[in-house]
Amino acid sequence: MEDKKSAILLLEDGTTFHGVAIGKIGTTTGEIAFNTGMTGYQEVFTDPSYYGQVLIMTTAHIGNYGVHADEVESEGMKVAGMIIKKFSDGYSRPSGMKSLNEYMIDDNKVGISDIDTRALVRHIRSKGAMNCIISSDVTDLDELKKKLAEVPSMDGLELSSKVATAEAYEVKPEGAEYKVSLIDFGVKRSIVSCLADRGCHVKVFPLNSSIEDMKAFNPDGYMLSNGPGDPSAMPKSVDLVNEIVEQGKPVFGICLGHQILGLSQGLKTEKMFNGHRGINHPIKNLKTGKGEITSQNHGFVISKESTEANDKVNVTHIHLNDDTVAGIELVNKPVFSVQYHPEASAGPHDSRYLFDQFVTNMKQAR
Repeated sequence: MEDKKSAILLLEDGTTFHGVAIGKIGTTTGEIAFNTGMTGYQEVFTDPSYYGQVLIMTTAHIGNYGVHADEVESEGMKVAGMIIKKFSDGYSRPSGMKSLNEYMIDDNKVGISDIDTRALVRHIRSKGAMNCIISSDVTDLDELKKKLAEVPSMDGLELSSKVATAEAYEVKPEGAEYKVSLIDFGVKRSIVSCLADRGCHVKVFPLNSSIEDMKAFNPDGYMLSNGPGDPSAMPKSVDLVNEIVEQGKPVFGICLGHQILGLSQGLKTEKMFNGHRGINHPIKNLKTGKGEITSQNHGFVISKESTEANDKVNVTHIHLNDDTVAGIELVNKPVFSVQYHPEASAGPHDSRYLFDQFVTNMKQAR
């Protein structure tokens, strides 16, 4: 890039990094987080679960294959900002439609590059998640500290309403055999596609929908989507999911949907010291004994201690890095959920069998 403009990254604990501006010239704030995936940056940046987060990409080179119209998980970029080591303004890809920098400018996204992301991630790993500010138009640190002090903590923050659909819509493949009512907490398009690929007519509902709205579709099952923010700040959604479970029909929850399902059954959630974000997280299926390499993006998790005290819930999957809860099922009900992303965009497809399991549950429930 020509005429490189400088940028500043300031963390909540006062740590400062100086680098080069990328994307729109301006200022952005959010909770800092890091993603370890080596591919799929466009899917990551458009994932609604990242809303409100300033994301460090740990892979050194980002932007080198540009962006493509088919590799989006929502209608635009959802990250609050980006932190990158080596940013590629140009790209080499026959089917690419524009550079990542152009994409950022079009979506009004601010970022910083040419900083030591390895040192930054090591700092975050030892100090834990915290808020940060990136600016390429304000250089006064005192002014940036004042702006940063006004940013709310992710703990207790409801964000799904910022990214969920405002109106219901349907996706109906030819010859659809099953009907699924999907509650949108910030759904990724690939989740809807995975259901449609398996013969499901999906109706996506706003998160403020009632159980009557969802029942009126006469679904064979219910899907609880992913999304951003703190699940404990969503009591109305917790109540709705409890009502969904009481229908007795198959239910499948992913990520935030998994956490809200847990809360609806008396479990507790907790904020993680550092979240899981990447496409190589190892999971063990406790029912089959098999391992899965998974795509993950979450900063909250169901408390393992609360599952041990609850006889309505079985833990089905665990994260092998830190033994956190990665999947649950309800006793004697066709209801299950996972903390990770079986649609895996981007990421490995080890866990797509879970969509097949959901379809099988709907078939048996008939």
